[in-house]
Amino acid sequence: MALSNQVFISFALKDVALRDALEEQIGKINAEMKCVDMPMKKSWESAWKAETMETVRGCNGVIAIISESIVRADGQVWELRCAYDSGLPVLLIFAKEAEDMRAKDMPELIREKDIAKWDEMVISMFLNKL
Repeated sequence: MALSNQVFISFALKDVALRDALEEQIGKINAEMKCVDMPMKKSWESAWKAETMETVRGCNGVIAIISESIVRADGQVWELRCAYDSGLPVLLIFAKEAEDMRAKDMPELIREKDIAKWDEMVISMFLNKL
């Protein structure tokens, strides 16, 4: 169990502006919650994978931005695998333009998972449970 008040933000590299918007929203909901992420996605490097696993495990939970970019976002999929393997609470939220994505277009790891609309109340409730 993480000892600090941290949430890991999982996102595809192309979605860095969405990550910034989510961090700002989290700051308004809970100013004490620290947002953590892996801005460099080097999923082909074992050292990056190990660092990511350690970073994710040091958080209380994970919020993942699901956009159409996830199809080619091996680094984001690895981050989510780390979260699920660690038993952390995970909130998957759709980027607005991706709300109509079909399950068959998702990576297998999240194909059967519930994905919420990006909503302040949903995010707030998730953060309050951490």
